[in-house]
Amino acid sequence: MKYDLIIGNARVVRPATDDVERLDIGIRDGKIVKLHASIDASEGKSFFDAENKLAFPGLVDAHMHTGIYNPLDEDALSESRAAAMGGVTSSINYMRTGQYYLNKCGPYREFYPDVLKLSEGHFYVDYAYHLAPMMKEHIDEIPDLIEKYGVTSFKIFMFYGSHGLHGRSDDQGSFLMTPPGEVYDLAHFEFIMRAVSRCIKAYPEIADYTSVSLHCETAEIMAAYTKLVEEDGKLTGLRAYHESRPPHSEGLAIAIAAYLAHETDCCNINLLHLSSRKALDAADRMTVAFPHINFKREVTIGHLLLDVDAPCGPHAKVNPPIRPREDVEALWAAVKDGKVDWVVSDHACCREEMKVDQQQPDKIFLAKSGFGGTEYLLSGLLSEGSRRGISLNRIAELVCWNPSRRYGLLSKGDIAPGFDADVVLVDPEMSFVVSAQESESSQGYTPLEGQELKGKVEQTFLRGALIYDNGEIKGKPDGKYLSRPYSG
Repeated sequence: MKYDLIIGNARVVRPATDDVERLDIGIRDGKIVKLHASIDASEGKSFFDAENKLAFPGLVDAHMHTGIYNPLDEDALSESRAAAMGGVTSSINYMRTGQYYLNKCGPYREFYPDVLKLSEGHFYVDYAYHLAPMMKEHIDEIPDLIEKYGVTSFKIFMFYGSHGLHGRSDDQGSFLMTPPGEVYDLAHFEFIMRAVSRCIKAYPEIADYTSVSLHCETAEIMAAYTKLVEEDGKLTGLRAYHESRPPHSEGLAIAIAAYLAHETDCCNINLLHLSSRKALDAADRMTVAFPHINFKREVTIGHLLLDVDAPCGPHAKVNPPIRPREDVEALWAAVKDGKVDWVVSDHACCREEMKVDQQQPDKIFLAKSGFGGTEYLLSGLLSEGSRRGISLNRIAELVCWNPSRRYGLLSKGDIAPGFDADVVLVDPEMSFVVSAQESESSQGYTPLEGQELKGKVEQTFLRGALIYDNGEIKGKPDGKYLSRPYSG
């Protein structure tokens, strides 16, 4: 037999093209080996009829937080199942030392093997990690993390210096579990960038895939505005949280990050989960000011589908906050105009009993930050994006090709010979109402509850194996760790 599997009668959606072509997909040894208008079904060990559904490349959800609020091995099982039902086949997860995640500190040479041990055999999709250098010793470990573990992307949480994960905090040392005398501040961020810049020069063969990602909010601005909003007491819910972390805090942080990148010659910078018009404007200005820096811009599906008037209230608390409708429309315009490079879920499963305060569930400042949504990433983009004139091929760029290129997943992101046989079959005409009860996530609720989306994922294939089929997870958690740059 020439093929292990033939997926026939598919309308193939590829990035960097302008059309959708009806093709058969020949798969052998987990790879796509042939695309053709008609492949003889007798040449395959098995044949799957796509029935004229859209075939997208497997999604690369480049921003997830598996294991943040629940044990990593448990979270990997449930949340990668949710990823598979949404068409995600590659999950890149943010990980750091300190409270939450594994709730311990220490050098990554001791910490990261534990992360990998807990991950192995628990992901239904392929997975990788971004790491955050939280202390000086971590910065010194960056070359080893690149060489030994294939970790090529590193994160900075700009607001952690004097602000907690959920609000104001006066004790960041205990929260971050950093050594006595060390401070998580702008100087620390500079030294991270200098270390990554040195690695970009030292490893030219992987320079394009080595980058620094930043959560851009300014701690001092947020602390001051949080105090103002709380003392005034007139605002509640998502609007109060938005006002407590104002958009100009994002813009200022982007400007600081951009100048540090310029100063350190750290040429690959990812601006994470931009949430406002002011953040987009700051990114535009910094791109003009520092044209030698390769800025990439990220937006989340939550910030595209929700605004401060959403009925979900504290269940949609996230950092940066959900914004007013005018900011949402600015994000959609940027997506359509090519000023956003990829869209992610920022999935962080936070169950009901932890998400809101049980005595005062409506108090936004008592709620935890973050929520899941990877299972609605593709459907949300198809539903709202198509209505706004965003092409199918552009959507494939946003959730498949662009993040795979930036983060060194070289055999992911396209349906073409030589690529991993990660294929998602979607019925673009099928509408469904979002219901947490139907999700594979263990979260138990979703801020998108009751929204009607058009474009339903029906099958997901990972390296040629069917892992999701019409509401049912298939097989075992056989996801592989993706040491980057990964080419299969």
